[in-house]
Amino acid sequence: MSKVVFSVRISRKLKKLMEQFSDINWSEEVRRFLEKRVRELVKMRILKEADEIREMLRSEVGVLHPSAKLIREDREER
Repeated sequence: MSKVVFSVRISRKLKKLMEQFSDINWSEEVRRFLEKRVRELVKMRILKEADEIREMLRSEVGVLHPSAKLIREDREER
């Protein structure tokens, strides 16, 4: 996996405070945070898109779920 450098500016005060915790790998901490946050954002986007699709289908087929409407139509044809 290729990697890129992502830099962030922080205040001197924060940098000094971080230096007090020299046993912490700050790059890894930030990397883990960013990965977790991006996963959350992707999930939120997918859920939003799913809700939009669900609403679109609901408006097209009425109150019934699409599968329920198809089952009802199939039973009525018999």
